Order: sequence, then structure tokens, then C-alpha cells
Amino acid sequence: MTLSRTASTFMPPVMEARRWLDGVTFPADRPLINVSQAAPVDPPPDALRRAMADAALTNDEAHLYGPVLGLPALRAALADETARLYDGPVDADQVAITSGCNQAFAAAIATLCAENDEVILPTPWYFNHKMWLDMSGVRAVALATDSNLLPSITDAEALITPRTRAIALVSPNNPAGVEYPPALIRAFFELAQRHGIALILDETYRDFHAAPGAPHDVFQDPDWPDTLIHLYSFSKAYRLTGHRVGAMITGAARLSEVEKFLDTVAICPGQIGQHAALWGVQNLRQWLAGERAEILTRRAAIAEGLPKIAAKGWRLLGLGAYFAYLEHPFNMPSDVLAQKLVQHQSVLCLPGTMFWPAGDAGGARQMRVAFANLDPQGIDVLFDRLAAFDSNL
Repeated sequence: MTLSRTASTFMPPVMEARRWLDGVTFPADRPLINVSQAAPVDPPPDALRRAMADAALTNDEAHLYGPVLGLPALRAALADETARLYDGPVDADQVAITSGCNQAFAAAIATLCAENDEVILPTPWYFNHKMWLDMSGVRAVALATDSNLLPSITDAEALITPRTRAIALVSPNNPAGVEYPPALIRAFFELAQRHGIALILDETYRDFHAAPGAPHDVFQDPDWPDTLIHLYSFSKAYRLTGHRVGAMITGAARLSEVEKFLDTVAICPGQIGQHAALWGVQNLRQWLAGERAEILTRRAAIAEGLPKIAAKGWRLLGLGAYFAYLEHPFNMPSDVLAQKLVQHQSVLCLPGTMFWPAGDAGGARQMRVAFANLDPQGIDVLFDRLAAFDSNL
């Protein structure tokens, strides 16, 4: 019997991990540390919340259907901000606002792929990208990465076939935190250009990049709209995860196809969230710089605390944005270890097995820690618990 689209893929990993908490009681002196999901838990800043309330109370159109591709003012603001950051031309008609960045990826695949087409994903991969490809009847082709978790242009080119429609990169990377060097991103763009395929570049965590300035120069190429499909999220920048506001930047001709997809799945992005994102772009640049500085402080705390667990055999594989990607020292697969950490150390994190092809041994020794919601003291407690874990339990 043919599987349904949803049955062709795995259960949502974050939801699966949350079920490991069912029936578990955490001691008062060892409350749960949840580093499983990369999402801010604090609400938006008060000024932004007031702007959202004002939109809800005084702007009647904010409660109606809006344009399928998003509010014109927000599209223009993101175009201007992107052009400023990357020092390359971006127009409002090259921007679409979506109901979260995951929807932007889904829309991109809908415009690119037919049944049994292929998209190349570096491993470890972002699991929701793999899930959408499964549900679209598209084959995810795993691209191995090196010891620094960086993909190779040569290896990628060897995987391109007549069915390849895109290469999808995430930088800063989810799950590994790795920031791809500008020259590597440019090389992947040129590879995609040569082969007439798309480069999907997901920069959800761009605002927390460790290096100042533009993460790459692809927008400076005059032909970028023909190859690049750039994805972005306002959710992490302005703490708007529950309002689902993402974006795609690409050629205007592709956006006419994207409009078909978005009209059938959402009609339009949520209006209040869009007004919030617009206010954030216009008013919160300095505040966002402070958010970035805080994330970099927490990143430094990970690096500084690492010797505590390195002495127990743990190894840091990748670090950046919201993520630390670790290799564990135990003689058990990471999905088993993750559940034991819940039970014995009150720590919920995601195993590497959730970011690799089924049956691939690559993720068996790996763990993802989403540390953005831990301050340096919380990171120290997390490392104490990891160091104290006894594999014989």
C-alpha cells in the first residue's frame, strides 16, 4: 500500500523529545534544563508589544486578509535592510513574507521540484527541511561534511544529477552552529549557477553571527535573483516565534509561483505579526545589537566551560548562533543517552540521530544543545550535570 505524504516521514523531533518528559518528576534541587528547542522564551520588548497592541486596536485592516506576499511596507523594509547589510541591490518585488521561515522553505521547494526530484542537504541537516522534502516526494541527498562540519564543493558537485533542483544550506547552521565562511557560500552559489540549479540559503540565525558585517557577498552578484533563494526569519530577531513571520528573497518571476503556493496554504501571513516585524525593523536595530551581544556572551560561556566536560570525554564539534554541537563519550547511541539525561540529570537536549538519515551512524555520538535561553550561570550548571552523568545508570 502506498504511504500517505505524512506517513512518508518521521515524527517531529522536538515534539518527540518533549514526550520523554511524560511521567518524569524533577527534584526541587535539580529542575529541568530544556535545551531542546532553538526559540527565545522571553516575550518581545515592551515597546514592540505596545506597537502590536496599537495595531490590533487602531488598525482595522490588521484583522482582514492582506496581500498574499505580505505587507508592501514590510517587503520594502526588508529589501532595504538586506541591501544595506549585504551591499547589494534588493527590491521590494523580490521579497515575500511567509508564515515562518519553514513555510518559506516549503514554498521554495514547491516552485522547484516535481516528484522524485532531488535536493542536496549537508549532514547533519535541519530535520524540518528533510521532513518537507519527504512529504513533497522529493529525495533528500545527504552531503557529508568534514571534521569542521563544513560541506565540500567537490563532494557536492559529485552528487548533482539531472534530477537535482537545489542545494540547501543553513548558516549559521542548525543544528551544528557552524558559520559557513563567505568564500564557501560564494563557491556554492557559483556551483549552483554553473549547473542551473538553485541555492537555497537559510539565514534564520543571521542576526547572531559572530563576525560583524555581511556573512557573504552573493547579493553583490548582478545575477543573484536567477540562482539564490534566500530565507530569513523575524522570529528569533524580535522574539516573535508564536506569530510566524518569515521571508523569502529571490527573483520576482519565482515569487509569482510562490504566490500560488502561499495563497493556497495560508492566504496571507498573520497581519499583527507583520506589523510587529515592520516596527522592529524600523526601530529595534540597537536593541537587536544588544540581543546579539548577549548571545555572543553565552557562546563564550560555552567555550570557557568546555574543559569541565572535555575532561569527561565530551568534544565540541560546532558552536555558533543558538547552538553547541557535541560529541559524547559513551557507549550508547545518542537517542538513548538523551533519554537517560532527562531521567538522571534533568537535561532535555536533542540527539544527533534526529539530524541524520535513518540508520546512518553519523549521529550516534552527537548531541545538539540549544543554549540561547541559558545565561552563563545556567550554562555552568548544564556542564556540571553533563560531567556528572554516569553511563552505568
